[in-house]
Amino acid sequence: MTISVRKAAAAAVLGTCLTACGGGAGTTGAGPEARLGSPAASAAPSAPTPAAADPSAPASPQAGAPGKAPTMAPGPNGLTPVFERARQQSEKTVALTFDADMTSDQGPRAEAGEHFDNPQLISTLRSLKVPSTIFMTGRWAEEYPDQTKSIGTDPNFEIANHSYSHHAFKSPCYGLPALDGAAARADVDRAFDAFRKAGAINTVPYFRFPGGCYDDAALRALSTAKVTAVQWDVVSGDAFAKDPGAVAEQVLAGVKPGSVVVMHCTRSAAPVTEEAIQKIVPELRKRGYRFVKVSELIGN
Repeated sequence: MTISVRKAAAAAVLGTCLTACGGGAGTTGAGPEARLGSPAASAAPSAPTPAAADPSAPASPQAGAPGKAPTMAPGPNGLTPVFERARQQSEKTVALTFDADMTSDQGPRAEAGEHFDNPQLISTLRSLKVPSTIFMTGRWAEEYPDQTKSIGTDPNFEIANHSYSHHAFKSPCYGLPALDGAAARADVDRAFDAFRKAGAINTVPYFRFPGGCYDDAALRALSTAKVTAVQWDVVSGDAFAKDPGAVAEQVLAGVKPGSVVVMHCTRSAAPVTEEAIQKIVPELRKRGYRFVKVSELIGN
């Protein structure tokens, strides 16, 4: 059900996109972008009058804590498991994922008017009724709390963790500043906390490594977080693309049953993604594909 993502060929294909998505200080040749994280669930209101607790009733979800969603069993020696694509699919399903990237030092650029969000893309996904998984950084959630809450309370979406700072969990990684093991684990917790503060509910225990870079040390550092690392098998090429048709063609050429497509939810770094989606969605539906969230792929 999983494929190793450590392939030289995949790294070569991803290089341009991931370098573009790095952003922030210390990024070599990178542009202004970032990625997504995971939200949370709101606590149920108190009952107006005392009542005996029903031991069979499910506990109320806690805002900021990942909801109950299928995860994979730990890998060898307890390492965090990695999911890239569902295998042996009996039906044509595909998960579109969007990285809402923002590195921890990009606040001044946002203040100066740079848009790391893409509300039109979210609106289009809603109007087309496309279930999607948003991998969000905690810094993005802090910059756009209203949008985070809106996305994280919409059943059409689920928010997954893309770290707080969008710093690298393995070095080198496209020029991103690197975190050590303890800092990496804390970075994940800080992102979940940012989702909680924004009021997001539909969060899932999934994590995407910034830049897609990881090794056994990174998987070991996250082992206590009880998350499933989610990569991808289809690169959209939307980072800094100017031709939505070319992005759509690349996605359509790569999708297979069970695919996970990586795209972006940041206007400044991926300005034509929304237009590409308008081409991708109807064509894949015409081919018999059904759009699902990552949680459904993992669950199957």
